[in-house]
Amino acid sequence: MKLFKCQSCQQILYFENDVCVKCGHRLGYVPEAATLSALEPEGELWRALASPNVLYRFCGNARQAACNWLVESTSAETFCLSCRHNRVIPDLSIADNLANWQKIEIAKHRMFYSLLRFKLPAPTKAESPEAGLAFDFLAELPDPNAPKVMTGHDNGLITLALAEADDACREQNRVAMHEPYRTLIGHFRHEIGHYYWDRLVRDGGHLDACRAIFGDDSQDYGQALQNHYANGAPPDWQNSFVSQYATSHPWEDFAETWAHYLHIVDTLEIARAFGLSTQPHLAKGEELDASVDYDPYRAAEIGQLIDSWLPLSLALNSLNRAMGQPDLYPFVLSPPAIEKLGFIHQLVRGGLAPAAVAPAEPTAVA
Repeated sequence: MKLFKCQSCQQILYFENDVCVKCGHRLGYVPEAATLSALEPEGELWRALASPNVLYRFCGNARQAACNWLVESTSAETFCLSCRHNRVIPDLSIADNLANWQKIEIAKHRMFYSLLRFKLPAPTKAESPEAGLAFDFLAELPDPNAPKVMTGHDNGLITLALAEADDACREQNRVAMHEPYRTLIGHFRHEIGHYYWDRLVRDGGHLDACRAIFGDDSQDYGQALQNHYANGAPPDWQNSFVSQYATSHPWEDFAETWAHYLHIVDTLEIARAFGLSTQPHLAKGEELDASVDYDPYRAAEIGQLIDSWLPLSLALNSLNRAMGQPDLYPFVLSPPAIEKLGFIHQLVRGGLAPAAVAPAEPTAVA
């Protein structure tokens, strides 16, 4: 994530801000320019100081304080590049649903920031019924016998349980699932990994190359998950995987690795924006020295990202521990896990040579 500032008064801004607290300017995110801009009213429209030659209006979800993204005034779209992918949102007349949905949209918009920075294809279902992307944000029904809402991906449709936006509920789930990390943005980055497995691996001619690194995905997915929940991860899972859940099936290994790749790149970008670097006084040599003096979204090699990430994550974990908080990044990256991250890196950058691929059946995954 970039660091933003108000074009009117130079105040530092957060990605989610809609008003500058210093000068009072209305703020809106211009996705085409990847910037948060101060705005001047122009009748019923807005002129962005960062892009003054174009008039904008706010996304339709700005009325619910669920989005601060802008849409060009000449566009026929009501919603922004992120919100137009929503298929179902919760009933906002029910208490707490609005607040939880707003939290979900913050995480989703941060994920879309990354997709746009990488220039990854993300058509809506209206644009491409077969290859499009859509989201259902569902609340549990009051009937105790009703089926539970499950977070997952099925042929371009990502479903997220609204309860995951409740901090207490999400923490309860994290503990019950024996997970060291569980966040809304983590859910989005994981599930979008399943979507891009379909689009970039299966449909993009990289199935054999992916199987050579992540394993044979043709094994029974349902049975693999049952085995995982019954027996847990292998005791040596850290030697090859980014997480315990990644051991359950090659699809989950890919999605977990994809999520970690987005974690790393986006965190390194904000570290770069703040000029963060590490050079611990007690360490000999340069293995813990790091500075992010490049654009992580355009890094040529995975090694460049990892060389920055390992020292920085150690420093961030140490800062969290000083505040009595859990590690920011509670994971260990083994050489095989880094190799998998390298595959994701090349896939995202279009650096893998495609092979012939036969059409495959849609898959539903968690």
